[in-house]
Formats: sequence, structure tokens, C-alpha cells
Amino acid sequence: MAEGPTINTIAERAGVSIASVSRVLNGLPTREETVRRVLRAAEDLGYVPNSVARSLRNRRTDQVAFAMADIGNPVYLAMVREIQPVLKVAGYRLLLHSTDADVADELDVLRGLRERYVDGLIMSPLRGVTEDHVAAIAAARAPVVVIGSVPEGTPVDNVRTDSRTGVRLALDHLHALGRRRIGFLNGPLDTVPGAARAAAYREALDALGLPYDEDLVEVGDFYRQDGARAARALLSRAPDVDALMCANDLIALGALDVLRRAGREVPGDVAVVGMDDTDLASVAWPTLTSVSLGSAERGRAAARLLLDRLENGPREPRVVVVEPSLTVRASTTGVDPE
Repeated sequence: MAEGPTINTIAERAGVSIASVSRVLNGLPTREETVRRVLRAAEDLGYVPNSVARSLRNRRTDQVAFAMADIGNPVYLAMVREIQPVLKVAGYRLLLHSTDADVADELDVLRGLRERYVDGLIMSPLRGVTEDHVAAIAAARAPVVVIGSVPEGTPVDNVRTDSRTGVRLALDHLHALGRRRIGFLNGPLDTVPGAARAAAYREALDALGLPYDEDLVEVGDFYRQDGARAARALLSRAPDVDALMCANDLIALGALDVLRRAGREVPGDVAVVGMDDTDLASVAWPTLTSVSLGSAERGRAAARLLLDRLENGPREPRVVVVEPSLTVRASTTGVDPE
């Protein structure tokens, strides 16, 4: 296979020294006439700079990675839509990596930062930040921002939300509508959101003076098909349930499918609330009341924190907290917002 043009062939074509070509291509001060001749020769020959070699010289790749649990989850897509433009304006490409919520994979990504394959990393560990995560972050040769909960005192930039408050907003709303048999469809309890939302559900019931009933709780995973399975199981045990609090929108969509097939009217018979307020909530049938945990805001904040590190260097770690909010739609009131 024929080799492409090199700085040697550019030097011959431009009639200058190899050193002059090197200075021009690396942006170093050079006579204006020499710059014009070198660039004209490079264009004529179709020269493409070796980005790998350049990154080795400059010790930067102009790339940032985002490691998330599931690249197909609309929560992470909302984050990507905000992360990418912030970094793109600053000249960085965004690389996406799906960890499948595997802690070992997350640690591999962090340890890989020692190779400087990217200039920085944003990650969202579904099962939380362990001591191994903390050690790998400390040893990383590139800045890291974590979206999600981290242990107090962890020296890393952190963006988080308060899903417990979000659950309370949902249950307060359902209670105000007169619902008293409020079921809960949750994700895995060994994940940060699953554990936090389980605790918040019990706390909210207690605050409202409602009893906790095991028959009204079903644990599955954060996917639509698991939401459907969980809803069928709960309805078989507690057919008198009059509301379902779902740990995310995908679970809620599965529950809506089951209720529709069972002939249960939403919200007449059973009101349904989701969590995350993804794009799916506004196109569901009926449209889905959902708690927003600020996915877009969290992504944007994480990108800005990372960019600040990349541009301004070391500083004290920062924490950004995004407050939840409730968007009320037809699945609880029968009316779409205007």
C-alpha cells in the first residue's frame, strides 16, 4: 500500500527544510512566506496530520468520555444532549461507554485514565462509588466528574439530585388526589436509586399516616418489561391498589401496558406516577405524571465542572445539587397540561 505524504515530501514540494515544515504544522512562529508555501504544499499533497502523534506530543487527545450504565436509557440520552454541546464548543469530542452497571467495568474505565486515552471522564455509577472507585479516581491522570451519590469527603467533582424528595413529591400528589392504596414498583435494591427510593417510599407513607404493606411493593429492574412483570405481580396480590408509584418512567410504561390490557382505567381506577420525566412521559398514553430529577441539568453541570478542570487546572472539589420537581399529566389527573 502506498504511503501518504509526509513532512519530508512536503518539505521537498515547498522547497523548505524539514524543520520549517515541522514548525509550521505545530503552530510555532515562522516566516509568513514559509507558512504559505508549507500549507499550500500540504494541501496539494493531501497531507493529513497524525493526530495520535500530535496527542502524544501535546499530552492531550481532545476527547472526553462519558461512562453510563445503559446507553439506551433516556435519562442518559438527556444527559448526553447537554454534555456534548458544552464540550464541543470547547473543542472536545465526546466518547460514550456503556458499563451495564458492572462495577468491574467502571473500575477498568477509571484505571484506563492512566493511559490518557481521553482528557477527562464523566461517569454515573448505578451501584454507587466504592472504596475501589475512590482509589481509582485518586490515581487517575485525568479529571473525573461523578453524576450520582458519592461518600462524604470523596475528592471528586460531583453532581447529584435528591430522589427521596422526588418520591415524597409524588406520594404527596397522589395522597392529595385521595389515593390511599399506593403501590410501589422499584428497581434493584443493590443500586443507589433503588435503595434510596425504597427508603423514601416508606418515609413518605409514614409522613402521610399510611401503613406500609409488603403486598403493595414489587422489586424488579429499571426496564419496561420488568415494570410490566412487577405490575402484574402486584395487581394479582393487591387488586384494590388505586395508585402506582414507579421508580422510573420505563417501569411506569410497563405498568401502563398491563393496566390497559387488564381493563383498568388510568387514572380512574389506578393513578400512575413515573420518575425521571424523560421524553417518553409526554408521549405515553395517557401522558405520564413524572418526577423530574433534572437529567439535562445534571449533564450540563457535569460538563461544565469537567471543562473548568480541563481549562483551569486543580482546585477544591465542587458539589452541584439539582432539585427534583413534579410534572403533572393525565395519568393522575386525567388532564394534559396546557
